[in-house]
Amino acid sequence: MKKSMTVLAIAGLASASGAQTGTLSLVASASTVFTTGIAATITLAVYGDADFGTAISGGAFGLSATGGEGYIAGTTASATAWGALGFMDLGDAGDGNHNGMVFGQFIFPPALPPAADSLLGNGPILLGTFQVTLVADTYEQIDWTTTGGIGDFTMEIYDDATGMYTQMTTSVSHGSASIMVVPSPSGLAVLGLGGLVAGRRRR
Repeated sequence: MKKSMTVLAIAGLASASGAQTGTLSLVASASTVFTTGIAATITLAVYGDADFGTAISGGAFGLSATGGEGYIAGTTASATAWGALGFMDLGDAGDGNHNGMVFGQFIFPPALPPAADSLLGNGPILLGTFQVTLVADTYEQIDWTTTGGIGDFTMEIYDDATGMYTQMTTSVSHGSASIMVVPSPSGLAVLGLGGLVAGRRRR
């Protein structure tokens, strides 16, 4: 991981973050997932933004889950194409938790400007995704939040005007997302019939 972090800082000097702030947002591909009789996969997309600088040059963050105990078969990480330099999937931590991903790009203007998809000022930028596989017949609410503290910084911002990199950790606010995992409509019907039969037996 040190190697990938070093690569990110070659093109310029890194500065400690001051009053600048950054945000991570977490967006689930669905708010409700049906798993009756089948495993299901959802995507958790991570977006980044900052109130200063030209582009996001790299970073590292993980995933923390609540309610996933025994319901999640595995989680894998993927970076966007522009952030593939030094990319590492740090591995599934079980139950919807993930040890994190490391991502980055090499910026050396004017020959190597920041990737267009990493430029700030046009709204949140897609940084990467987590693919989560849910086991069959899961009925649960699962909540996720992004986590920092991986490596030296959570997000690194490049500023074209100064040629500086700002490494941010505590000044990054983290995002969250929730899904409801429920029986399929046909499964709900079966459960409803079962309830009716049980009610009649009790009478």
